Amino acid sequence: MALLKYNGEWLQERRGGLIGAILNSVVARNEQGSRVARRGRRFPRNLLKPSFFRWLLLLLAVLFFCVFATFVLKLLSNGNEEEKHLPLSGEVLEQVSSYDAPLTRPKSKRRKQHFPCEVGLAAAVDNILEPKNYMNFTQFSLEYVEREVNPHANSPQSRFGGYQTLNERKKSFLARNQTIRCGFVKGMSRLSSPGFELSENDKAYMNTCRVAVSSCIFGSSDFLRRPTSRLISEFSKKNVCFVMFVDEQTLSKLSSEGHTPDEKGHVGLWKIVVVRNLPYLDMRKTGKVPKFLSHRLFPSSRYSIWLDSKMRLNTDPMLIIEFFLWRMRAEYAISNHYDRHCVWEEMYLKVPLSSELIHQCQTYFRACGSMKLIDLPHVTN
Repeated sequence: MALLKYNGEWLQERRGGLIGAILNSVVARNEQGSRVARRGRRFPRNLLKPSFFRWLLLLLAVLFFCVFATFVLKLLSNGNEEEKHLPLSGEVLEQVSSYDAPLTRPKSKRRKQHFPCEVGLAAAVDNILEPKNYMNFTQFSLEYVEREVNPHANSPQSRFGGYQTLNERKKSFLARNQTIRCGFVKGMSRLSSPGFELSENDKAYMNTCRVAVSSCIFGSSDFLRRPTSRLISEFSKKNVCFVMFVDEQTLSKLSSEGHTPDEKGHVGLWKIVVVRNLPYLDMRKTGKVPKFLSHRLFPSSRYSIWLDSKMRLNTDPMLIIEFFLWRMRAEYAISNHYDRHCVWEEMYLKVPLSSELIHQCQTYFRACGSMKLIDLPHVTN
């Protein structure tokens, strides 16, 4: 307890704890010997209340939101201005203005959720039968160049597709007996390798495949999707090769995710085939090798099905072959694109075009409505 003199009267001030002890120790006596304590200014207690900090945080959050919204609006406005002032040459503008159709690129639809379509597949594999001599197409024999022999090649190093001249490329489109370059072309040097190297055991396994279902994952670009085993017949499990091509990087990632191949190299129904010395740095371009050259990888196979790595096989492959090939009397089948159904529209959206190609695209857009997918070549993304 301390005695304070205020306006000539003695007042008692009750303080306890540490603050009271400190004040009692610093009191001073006045001239009459009385103990007087000098009272200092107190720090405003309102600033120490929790409500003050809550209001401060709220104010800072509002300020941050305002600054962020201003930045976003400015960024969007700059983008719109840039689109409005894209430079076009005078020749292109002159050519475009002469066309009847307006120069507007078709807008790509937003991706929607797509569900499997109804397909009249057979009830079971036991109910299907391969027809005889249904493929009434021109038959011819093809041989493939194994080693580069072109003396005019710019480099002695190997190139996966070889060094093909424009004249040789033009002749390769003719349906006749001939020898062409079709990947896996070794260089003129005996030590050169074209890339896409497989082990001898994997090559021996793929040479025995009569029906092949294949896919690939390179550069750890996707995760493994196994075929739905309960929907695959025992016949297909024994007679169809399910091959997944991967590189060493993808194999390491799959193993870390728990997809370790067994002693036969299988993960579920997939036979994991490791590819070494990839022919291209672009993983998407490397993925085109097993997609388009399945006849080189499976030389004894009569039928092959390519499955994108982003899809899961939920149907017996023999039922797919029966419906789309045997029943339709077709040589090959290609699925329809979910958004675009015209190859010219695909090219118009993805390829920088000259004024001449713009005119061709606008002309063929009108024909796309009456053209069927089977009449058009397939363009991949």
